[in-house]
Amino acid sequence: MTALDSLLSVADRYEAIVFDQWGVLHDGSTAYPQAVETLAALRARGHRLAVLSNSGKRAEINRARIAGMGFEGDGFEVVMTSGEALWRDMQTETLSHLTTLLPITAAPGDAEAWAGDLSLRFTGDVAGAEGILLMGLPDGGDHGAIRATLDAARARHLPLICSNPDRASPRAGGVTVISPGALAHDYAEAGGEVTFYGKPHLPIFAALQLALGVADPARILMVGDSPEHDIAGAHGAGWHALFIAGGLHAAATEDLFTRIAPPHYTLPTLR
Repeated sequence: MTALDSLLSVADRYEAIVFDQWGVLHDGSTAYPQAVETLAALRARGHRLAVLSNSGKRAEINRARIAGMGFEGDGFEVVMTSGEALWRDMQTETLSHLTTLLPITAAPGDAEAWAGDLSLRFTGDVAGAEGILLMGLPDGGDHGAIRATLDAARARHLPLICSNPDRASPRAGGVTVISPGALAHDYAEAGGEVTFYGKPHLPIFAALQLALGVADPARILMVGDSPEHDIAGAHGAGWHALFIAGGLHAAATEDLFTRIAPPHYTLPTLR
């Protein structure tokens, strides 16, 4: 595990550099200091850049969000999200049998915006649902009503699809909020059926590598702030990994890599 002063010092070793969003590029509302400049410098040197995010929303919505924070909208060759991967599978036989879902989202309308022209019906009634779509959670609160809904769904043996496996996410001011993955893991540990889309699960890494057309996985560098999702997922895919220590785990005092293989590099923040 090599401590770096700048990502630029190792960038030439890789065909493509892939970034997580929250905790690496931005805090959900504002780009981190030096992040915009670092990506602009990488682009100027001809590096191929991509985003791999555990966002339940579609790829283009996330591309627009990133551009709105000052990053070049077309600066990323590929933006792949867990919500995008799920949307693609909903078009195939993989999940097309689920036609009526109860959505749990961060804001009203998120599920409808995600679904687009998919042949799906959304319901607010557990009794009328064939499954649960867990996309996002409103910031703040203990989510008691949502947990009660999930308890009722599990009692009916409804499958749950989680399109954001993150257990927690950083916000402005050093605040950390509960993310959908925490509730999805609780659902599974209580005996419920859960399908996860996103990091650290291999299919989303494989889909991005295929989209980039990079034959040797060791020529891809994953830049992330989550040992569980970014670093472990990169190792599983055969990619190299750079850990941003000042992101999600900025306040951590324990060794984060006792159960997960350490990354190749570390940086305090993206620079």
